[in-house]
Amino acid sequence: MDQNMETDNFNIQRTTLLGTPVDLVNMDSALQWVARQVMEGTYARTVLAVNPEKVIKAQEDSELQEALVHAGLLIPDGIGVVVGLRRSRKRNDQPVNRVAGADLMVEICAQAARLGHRIFLYGAHPDVNSQAASVLRHRFPTLQIAGAVHGYLDEDQQSGLVEQINRSNADILFVALGSPKQEQWMREHCPALNVKVCQGIGGTLDVLAGRVPRAPALFIALHLEWLYRLLRQPRRLFRQTALPRFAFQLLIHRSAC
Repeated sequence: MDQNMETDNFNIQRTTLLGTPVDLVNMDSALQWVARQVMEGTYARTVLAVNPEKVIKAQEDSELQEALVHAGLLIPDGIGVVVGLRRSRKRNDQPVNRVAGADLMVEICAQAARLGHRIFLYGAHPDVNSQAASVLRHRFPTLQIAGAVHGYLDEDQQSGLVEQINRSNADILFVALGSPKQEQWMREHCPALNVKVCQGIGGTLDVLAGRVPRAPALFIALHLEWLYRLLRQPRRLFRQTALPRFAFQLLIHRSAC
């Protein structure tokens, strides 16, 4: 499979899968990376999820691929990515498990509450953003939410957003604009941000606010969250066409190795 590389990234090992970079991490090592980045980092670094859909999309979207290449941490979100990584694993590779972006976001909030790190929520519908912030405050009473801004800003409001985030003295920014919009936004604006960690979280705020239910435990255990989402939202069918393309490319690539 693709060649592995050691990166100067708090000992996180990075590899590529079908041309897309991804880090060999589990939940614990991802959280350790976030904590160290907040404490020791000198500039904002992004945390992005890599799933089969994004792998295929990045092959056709150079801006998305660039955002992935320059990310600070690329979590293997999606069982297809984990399977691909495990099949290509070498003896000295770090262990890898699925790290769902939604789960990581919640765990980062729990860690931030313990360590005194400040978070900022950006994105989603106004009601969703507000309700998700309330849920997090209730779940983690000591969590410091430095600010919360919805994703429906006009041009004037958008122009002042970076300054607003910086004035909040937040350490961690969560961006819920959906992919690839959130990756593009972070790639453009992170150089001007004072936060240390910036995670793209897609529809996680909708889940926290109770607007979109998380898959039942059985679907999660069987790695079938994608099927549950498809059954509830048939309009996702077109997006799911990336799955067979990913599987086919993985099979062909494996056979060629």
